[in-house]
Amino acid sequence: QVQLVESGGGLVQPGESLRLSCTASGLTFSRYSMAWFRQAPGKEREFVAVITWSGTSTYYADSVKGRFTISRENDKNVVELQMNSLKPEDTAVYYCAAPGEAESLSVGRSQYAYWGRGTQVTVSS
Repeated sequence: QVQLVESGGGLVQPGESLRLSCTASGLTFSRYSMAWFRQAPGKEREFVAVITWSGTSTYYADSVKGRFTISRENDKNVVELQMNSLKPEDTAVYYCAAPGEAESLSVGRSQYAYWGRGTQVTVSS
């Protein structure tokens, strides 16, 4: 079965950086776009970033554009999220996700069939 395992979360101060990683198994990784979502306490899960299966295109939520970078290594089945200039409002559980269909691309949560358990990111002074 498909498994997505996130790592790299933690507690940082405003302005600092974190790098999240997600390792996938159980799917042909190079055929799936991969995304990061996040969910803050009391809020809905929201889209953060997505990268196409080839890695040639990326898309970001306006709230993170210019600060976050999504990347992938298809030979290692890994997708990463580099987060710079972190703000308190970035505090959330961050989830790695894969869509239900290969070679599809979406920013909509409903299109994602596979989810990791999440990793906590806390930005606080």
